[in-house]
Amino acid sequence: MQKPTTSTPHDAVFKKFLGHPDTARDFLDSYLPAPLRELCDLNTLKLEPGSFIEEDLRASYSDVLWSLKTRTGKGYIYALIEHQSSPDAHMAFRMMRYAVAAMQNHLDAGHKTLPLVVPILFYHGVASPYPFSLCWLDEFDDPETARQLYSAAFPLVDITVVSDDEIMQHRRMALLELVQKHIRERDLMVLVDKLVALLIKGHANDSQVETLFNYLVQSGSAPRFEAFIREVALRVPQHKERLMTIAECLRESGRRTGLLEGKLEGKREGKKDEALRIAHAMLEKGIDRELVLIITGLAIDELTVSSD
Repeated sequence: MQKPTTSTPHDAVFKKFLGHPDTARDFLDSYLPAPLRELCDLNTLKLEPGSFIEEDLRASYSDVLWSLKTRTGKGYIYALIEHQSSPDAHMAFRMMRYAVAAMQNHLDAGHKTLPLVVPILFYHGVASPYPFSLCWLDEFDDPETARQLYSAAFPLVDITVVSDDEIMQHRRMALLELVQKHIRERDLMVLVDKLVALLIKGHANDSQVETLFNYLVQSGSAPRFEAFIREVALRVPQHKERLMTIAECLRESGRRTGLLEGKLEGKREGKKDEALRIAHAMLEKGIDRELVLIITGLAIDELTVSSD
């Protein structure tokens, strides 16, 4: 059950009391779990604003948020006190969202480590005792699996430490993994054999292959890029025409750049016309528009205007 956006009398009196540091100190001294209370220096209470709360949560937000320093001076603790006059089956998850928002706000303030945020629910509804669990993990259909997932490190796919031989066994993921692992290589020619082997197996469709080479043109640093694409094209018949077209356009673009470098300001119009000619030729052969813009150096509006 979501609370209205306007403050209720229940909320107003709650915030009036718990917004006072002496009252909040007594509350926390009484209700903080003992191990946490031992960590907190209750004399350092500071009332924090709730403006960082996400828009969709503000309608149901009636928290008071206090920050405290630890007794050791290491790290920060926030006490997030939520008031509720009627039970909510998803209250635990909502409080978790408040807590994460407070953590993010703490990082945004320039801190380097996460604070402890202790959500505390103050409840005085008709139903008694409070009928729902306040462990957000209990809201899952399979709480035990949820506990295993969220109490351990998240799964990591670190492709930088996976061998190329293992990557080659990853079927439809192999092309992406191999290229992204080696995208910063000085010379991508060392990848030709592996790329050819994967492309011949047909584990990527035409759109994916075009996007892949678009990415290579945009992000790769190979000094012999034209030769790289040409070599792959010659050995992969099903993609030969499109890849050869890219290679030819790269060669033509490089030739054009070399011929026109150092010419006078008045010659720039000729350079643009040549770029447009190459761009239209590439588009007619079905080359992706984004890739055309990368190779020719044209802006999208220049290409659009010339097509009108």
